[in-house]
Amino acid sequence: MQMSIADILTDSELVELRSSLAESRFVDGRETAGWSAALVKLNEQAADDISIERQATDIVTKLQNHIIFRIAAYPKRFIKTVFSRYRPGMAYGSHVDNGIMDGERTDISFTLFLSDPETYDGGELILETASGDEMIKLPAGSLFTYPSTTLHRVAEVRHGERLALVGWVRSYIRDASKRELLFDLETARRLLFDREGKTPEFDLLSKSSANLLRMWVDD
Repeated sequence: MQMSIADILTDSELVELRSSLAESRFVDGRETAGWSAALVKLNEQAADDISIERQATDIVTKLQNHIIFRIAAYPKRFIKTVFSRYRPGMAYGSHVDNGIMDGERTDISFTLFLSDPETYDGGELILETASGDEMIKLPAGSLFTYPSTTLHRVAEVRHGERLALVGWVRSYIRDASKRELLFDLETARRLLFDREGKTPEFDLLSKSSANLLRMWVDD
């Protein structure tokens, strides 16, 4: 399941984070790419730094506490996060994310956009699907998630600078179609409760949701 979630970061948080990144050291992004992805990867990523690591941890905590992200991703573990930077002429060609990172299976990939879209040309996240390319370029502070099984690329930046936090999640629910079913069921359950309270129909939905989790959770 693909999903956009707005306003993960506030304007003040974005200003602080971009200021920290402006003072950070960036290295060749190919250092963390798989052997084939390195052939088409041309970007930079922030080097290890205590301040940057703390800010990445704060963002992960926000996502862990964000109800929409939680019921969409069922995150078991955040495997890795990387601050990336694309300057003019930089791009990332077609690739699929590594199936295993740091000894963990990758189920969900995400991009948190940190640059205002009007400040750079190009740099769209492009998902390669059976129905054609889907181009994603969200406002700063917004998050886009998609299954890690997806072929994707980042278009060349023609002007300006594209900053983002990218990351990978291992989910309790391995299968993306099952995650989508659970998301729809949980959304309906919550909407019903908001409208009518705890009813017999709500209890039946709760029973189904809980029992599907028991069937499908990969713990």
